Amino acid sequence: MGRLDGKVALITGGASNPGLGHSTALRFAEEGAKVFVTDVDAVGVGATAQAIRDAGGDATAMRQDVTDEAGWEEVMAAVTEAYGGLDICVNNAGIAVLVPIEEMTLAQWNRQIEVNLTSVFLGCRAAIAAMKNRGGGSIINLSSVAGLVGLQTCTAYAAAKGGVRIMGKAVAVEAAKYNIRCNSVHPGVIWTNMQAQATGANSADDVDASVMRIPLGRAGEPLDIANCILYLASDESNYVTGAEFVVDAGMTAQ
Repeated sequence: MGRLDGKVALITGGASNPGLGHSTALRFAEEGAKVFVTDVDAVGVGATAQAIRDAGGDATAMRQDVTDEAGWEEVMAAVTEAYGGLDICVNNAGIAVLVPIEEMTLAQWNRQIEVNLTSVFLGCRAAIAAMKNRGGGSIINLSSVAGLVGLQTCTAYAAAKGGVRIMGKAVAVEAAKYNIRCNSVHPGVIWTNMQAQATGANSADDVDASVMRIPLGRAGEPLDIANCILYLASDESNYVTGAEFVVDAGMTAQ
């Protein structure tokens, strides 16, 4: 307990349960963070914040379209008003539209780049401006194994997630002078609502580990990713920046 005591964290895409943002928000609160959680789903993100408060934590929810530039200014102003500043930013919000490239429309391509990559640029830029006033901070960007290796039906998703990976390294180099760290996390097959929607599976048990080539033989849980994000948010990783953390049960080790 207490690994994030005194820290203020912003987490995007925190409505979906099970989901990475939801799990990370609850995990951060367990470790003492004041959590500001956003999502385009106002009802869902409100439920996440309420769950934190019901457990004795401190959380605020706000509706946010992460592709809206002006919206980022509004969110940062609200974070500052609620908690006085920002120490941690988790750019988690994302979508997946998995179709073969020959069937993909330009609108589908543009939407995935906008939500999965452009929003991360906006989040990093806004976070740096806020964290400079706090003497530093930690930015964690959610990428994917699809940003590391080629996967079928993932052309736009992979392009965006690969962009998140390398953009984070550039951000890390630029922001180091402000004592702001930036790292990326690359989940493998994690059982979330987005995974269910993308694959059509009904439960984690429906995931065929042999077909997905998962050496540990099972799908992961959102908490597996939340714990990695927690490490990068905490002072335990204060010498870690520009790095990528692969949490995929060995998928990309093959």
